[in-house]
Amino acid sequence: MSFDPTRHDSYPDDVIHGILKSVKTIALVGFSSNPVRPSYFVTKYLIERGYTLYPVNPGLVGQEFFGATVYATLADIPVPIDMVEIFRNSEAAGPITDEALALPSHPKVLWMQLGVRNDNAAAKAEAEGLTVIMNRCPKIEYGRFSGEIGWNGVNTGLLSSKRPTLGAKSWQKRVI
Repeated sequence: MSFDPTRHDSYPDDVIHGILKSVKTIALVGFSSNPVRPSYFVTKYLIERGYTLYPVNPGLVGQEFFGATVYATLADIPVPIDMVEIFRNSEAAGPITDEALALPSHPKVLWMQLGVRNDNAAAKAEAEGLTVIMNRCPKIEYGRFSGEIGWNGVNTGLLSSKRPTLGAKSWQKRVI
């Protein structure tokens, strides 16, 4: 099957939901220690929701944030990764994809953050059997499926008769 870039213009809800339910370990490439940067609060959010995150930033190697140690490269992470989240620009997604594909155990998912799209990298990853998501944020998607984003008056486009389940400290914990 050849690569069809139009498949990445939108994703079925069941695909996104399935990814968020199945992945447990996430490498976040492009982590920032600056609390106003999106990669900082996405890391914090996903850890609070029960995911095991491995921040990747060569300038912060060995430092800990939210109990997670920062690594220089994907290859330095000592465990297999379910998902690589790319928090870098679209051009950088190519080399990061190559790095992910060079791992002894390929991740299941390659996720490019909002504003990040690299069709060549996506084609390469899909050819190796990875699921690719581009121009989406797992924090936003998690909030949408858990109902949490609706607390702020955002229409999620999802209908359910179930009330969202609250975890400790009024934060939801992997209930999607």
